[in-house]
This record gives sequence, structure tokens and C-alpha cells, in this order.
Amino acid sequence: MRNFLRQFVLVAIGAGSWLAGSAAIPAGYYSSLKGKSGAELKTAVFQVINPHTTVSSYSNLPQYFQRTDVYPSSKQWWDMYSNVKRYAPSFSGLNREHAFPKSWWKQNGSVEYTPAYIDLNHLYPADGPANQAKSNYPLGVTGSSPKFDNGVSRIGYPVSGQGGGAQYVFEPADEYKGDFARAYFYVVTCYQNLTWNSTWMLQHNTYPTLAPWAVDLLLKWHRADPVDQKETDRNEVVYSYQNNRNPFIDFPDLAEYIWGNKFGESFDPGSSSEPGGDPILINPVNNTALDFAEVAVGSTTTALLYLKGESLSGNVSLRISGTDRNMFTLDPAAQTPKLSASISSSLINAAGGYQLQVSYKPTAVGEHSAKISIYDGGTVGTTTVNLLGQALEVPTLSRLTAYDPSDITATSYKASWSEAPEVVDYYLLTRIRTINGNMIEEKIECDENYAVIDDYDPSVSEAYYVQSSRLGYLSEPSETKFVSQSGISNVETDNPFSVESYPGCVRFRCAGVHTDVCIYDMTGRLVMSISEITDGHEITLPYGIYLVRSAQHPAAVRIIAR
Repeated sequence: MRNFLRQFVLVAIGAGSWLAGSAAIPAGYYSSLKGKSGAELKTAVFQVINPHTTVSSYSNLPQYFQRTDVYPSSKQWWDMYSNVKRYAPSFSGLNREHAFPKSWWKQNGSVEYTPAYIDLNHLYPADGPANQAKSNYPLGVTGSSPKFDNGVSRIGYPVSGQGGGAQYVFEPADEYKGDFARAYFYVVTCYQNLTWNSTWMLQHNTYPTLAPWAVDLLLKWHRADPVDQKETDRNEVVYSYQNNRNPFIDFPDLAEYIWGNKFGESFDPGSSSEPGGDPILINPVNNTALDFAEVAVGSTTTALLYLKGESLSGNVSLRISGTDRNMFTLDPAAQTPKLSASISSSLINAAGGYQLQVSYKPTAVGEHSAKISIYDGGTVGTTTVNLLGQALEVPTLSRLTAYDPSDITATSYKASWSEAPEVVDYYLLTRIRTINGNMIEEKIECDENYAVIDDYDPSVSEAYYVQSSRLGYLSEPSETKFVSQSGISNVETDNPFSVESYPGCVRFRCAGVHTDVCIYDMTGRLVMSISEITDGHEITLPYGIYLVRSAQHPAAVRIIAR
């Protein structure tokens, strides 16, 4: 695997100035915040940081972490969840962790519909066992006798007045409490337009978004653990990728003007944030890297490049150049591939800026690079965006073996499966439940070959299967494992008569001829009968869970049609 940022150069923008503990911030970046307070200020911050360049993919997060989350002059991972020493580039034992739980915003089992899913401002490498124990619990102070304590992360019952009704809370070490508080301030501001699934720490509004107890807790942690060099350095690297910043790191007092003891007072980001009337391209940062990371040959991956300016005039020009320029495209939705584009400055000057699609479609194995030059619009000089990508062969993925569920309790169970023999990005666990006659499918990305499900309901029929993922490709689904029998007895799988499930069909595997085959839904209703089948017989069924039996095999076999 290549060095992810082998050529990357992070440069300060000359028009900016140094703020307390922070590197240069482009002039004009925070100018819209001046004179605002409270709810109006929070929305102004949202408008500054919400539109941004997204990183390449969830799969490639460990490669970004090698720049954002290792100790200075060391390859040791900076893990805010444990003291276990691990070293990059190996990601073994670590998880891609959403400090702000992704389940709090997911819709219909999906968490990928918003850039929050791959936003580095709240994503960190995390010790696997600590992450599993943390689950999706809110932040808080734990009482005595926590159920998990590794010296850095504690999970336990909340002290009085905290938790928002959650059974447990997650308490990080004192040295990281401010880090987590500022990450939460960022998320509830950058994504204040989302509809939350959890109300433990959140309210369904754009202001204050945080529940009163959560405001008190986060402000307390924010004040007690001030911004340090780790955060300011990380903020700069994330800015170089995403072209947005965590303003609660740049301006620690900002949280006080929005939620704290300076509420009602007018915020002033300082004279360094004033553009001065001269045309300026605020985003992207000069010499930023738009890295598509690893992509299979022939596949296309797309990223958004966020453009934001002040006082620009005319049109802004963009052009791709370099040896591999034909593998990169501006505005891939256009009828013909574009190596150049011209965008009205009014779009880039707008409050929300302009998001330009850039794609990478490699035609050969190897490392590829090009650059986008951005110029005109009344600016002096050229802003460069470095395009990077590495093309690999299309992966061949083995079918995994799912194991029977273990550690089953009244509220949880452990799903596990065989490790993939080849390199994979992550495992995809598909959880299927039947609730009130409706099939609910939830997909869970796992860095280890197991997952602890902590919202299990024994009264609900539940099953799961697993696949491995590499470069956007998925392995064939494993066999399906069932957790709850929902009161139906004598259910088994027997090799002489089994049913394999595939997208769009189910296939019977049997020895000899089976007659009087009956298929029932989970209410016991007969949905199909087949007079005779032989090995390899295929049928199509509506999406759902079924029981199948034959005259030769009266014991019911349970299947999922998908």
C-alpha cells in the first residue's frame, strides 16, 4: 500500500493571520460571523462550515488517520479511547469511530446519506473493545462501578442529572474531554439541519440543538480541557482535506457566545477575518490534496470540491493538467468529459459557495496524479489542487462463514464470522428483522470479525448474514444465521435439503427429488406450493423470511428472500 500523502504539502494561506494557538486562517473565512450572537451566530457558523469537500470514502479513513491521528515524529496511533500501543500503517485492533454516534442520524438503516458519515472532524481511530463498549451511548460522567474501564474510556451508569434517559454513558479521560466536547459542538452546528433519531443529548431544532444537561456538560469539559496543540494541528490537516474547519478550535470562546456565559453578546472574529474588499478565493486551500485513494481499475469514484470566495468578479476558471489528466474529470455529469470549466463568480461568492464534482476513473494499475489550476475571477495568481489516486486490480473476495450467534441475553447477542483470507476494507453485517409484518434491514460496517448487537428483542424474528468489502466490491453473502425463532419450533437446516438465498432468487439444494414443497411466511400462511423440485431449482419470492418443508424433509428450513 502506498504512502497515502507521499507528496502532500500543507501551506499556510498568506492572506491569513495567526490566531491564538492556530495556524493561518484565510481572510474572509469567518467574516460572516461578525456582530452575531446566539441562534443567529450558530446558523452563521453552519453556513460557513456545512458545505465542504468530502473525503474519498469510509474505506479509506485509516489512510487519512495516518496524517490526522499519529503522535508527532512517530507512527504510533493517537488513540483517545485506550492506552494500547499500535503503529501505523496497520489498523489491526482499531475501529473507524464516529465520536458522535452515526445511529443518531441514520435513516431507514442507512447512515451514508449525509457527509457526516465521513467527516473527519468527529472521526477517530479507536480501540476495538472500547468502541464496542461505548456503543452509541451519550457522553457523560459515570458513577461508581462502571461496566467498562480501561483507564482511558469508562462506560457506566450516569450520575444524577445526566444521560438524558440512556442506561449508560461514555466518559473519556480528562485530557480528551475538551476534544470530544468541541467535536460535538461542531457536529450539532455543521449538521443542525438533520433530523436526529436520538434525544439523549439532542433536541429537534436548529437552536440550541443540544439538551440543557448536554450544554452544561460540554461547556464544563470545554472549559476544563482547553484547546491544545494536538487539536490545532489536526484541525489544519482536516482543513487541507475538507476545506472546512472546526471553529470551536479556532475560537474557543465561540461556544460561550452560542450557548454559554457570553450569550447575547456580539461575536467578533477579529480583523484578520475581514476580506478587505479584494477578490479572494477562500476555499480550496492552495496545494490541498483531493485524494481518491485506492480504486479498482475501471471503476469511477467521485468527490466534491468546495469553492468559496469573496468579492470575486467575472468567471473563475479551472483546468486539469498533468500526465494522468485524462483519468480525472471535472463535472462528470456533463455529456462529455471535461478537463476545464468556467464557473460564475456569483456562485462561488454565494453564502453556500459552490460544490464541483470531480471524478477519477483509472484505466491502468498504478499511482496516478494530476492537478487542478484555479484562476481568474479577479484574483492574482493560481490556486492548485493536487489530484491523487491509486488504481488496483478488481478484487476477488471469498465467501465468509457466518457463525451461530453467541452470548445471547434478553437485550443483546454477539454475531461473529470467519476472517477474510484476503485484504478487505471492512465487513458488512446485514441485520434483518420482522416487526409488525414489515421487513427491516440494517447494514453495519465492522472493522473486526464480530459485532455486539445491543438492542435485540427476543419477541422479534431476527437474522443476519455478512459480506466483506474491498474497493466498493462485496463478497457473496454468507449463509444466514437466525437469532430468534419467534415461537416456531422444530426449525433446522439439514444438508440433504437446504435453500440458498441470492439477490433476486432462492435456490434449492437437495439430494434426489423432493415433492409437495410448501413455503410459509412467518405468520404460518402458505404462500407457495411446488409439486416437485430437484437440486438447483430456483424460484423468486417477495422480500421476507420464510419456512420451507417438503414431504421428504418435514422439518422446516428457514430462509430469507432478498
